[in-house]
Amino acid sequence: MQDHRDLIVLESVSRRYRLGAVTVTALENVDLHVDEGEFVVVLGPSGSGKTTLINMIGALDTPTEGRIRVAEVDITRASRKELFDFRRKLVSFVFQSFNVFPGLTAGENVQFGIDASERDEKRDAGELLERVGLAGRADHFPHELSGGEQQRVAIARALATGNPIILADEPTGELDFTTGVQILELLRAQAGPGTAVVVVTHNREISRIADRVVELSSGHIVRDGPPVGGRAAISELRW
Repeated sequence: MQDHRDLIVLESVSRRYRLGAVTVTALENVDLHVDEGEFVVVLGPSGSGKTTLINMIGALDTPTEGRIRVAEVDITRASRKELFDFRRKLVSFVFQSFNVFPGLTAGENVQFGIDASERDEKRDAGELLERVGLAGRADHFPHELSGGEQQRVAIARALATGNPIILADEPTGELDFTTGVQILELLRAQAGPGTAVVVVTHNREISRIADRVVELSSGHIVRDGPPVGGRAAISELRW
């Protein structure tokens, strides 16, 4: 607990939902640490609790029990204003469904991330789009872009914030293999000093490129360690 390299800390976290007369347990007594510089894959089938986990790390959901600290902010005890600042300054989401704004161009979507960050050091939307392989597409609206291109816009918008933690929920789930590899390369490159990337997936092949694999089953962590067989290069992936 004294290791200041911890960017994400979950202590005895549980999440239960009431569905009528039934209580559904999404997570049960989960302990998890993610250090700066780590690229962590949370692996599990549908219903294992992985999306609940990432939503609680990003303060989109709250635990029934336990404590969560992210970048030294105790988000389980934070006020509404503190949570608003937390989401704006510390975490960025990349969703499987892209969640780009349909009425904004690619460049405007990325500019939204820049403006929302309110950081003194401003980034350039055009440079960020070039970084994700979308040079010359700044003036295109989402309906004029492929799914892979929209996902790259979403990643550029996440990078535009400069936030230290990127949370990606099934970021390759709707993409072809080639585009999926490009997306993983972009995300993998973001894990470094002062930052961390957490990717949620059901795809075991993707977990091979992680620094750590956290495997969930029925709301429990059943394995937490390096990829089985050692970490693979992105070029080795096949799915």
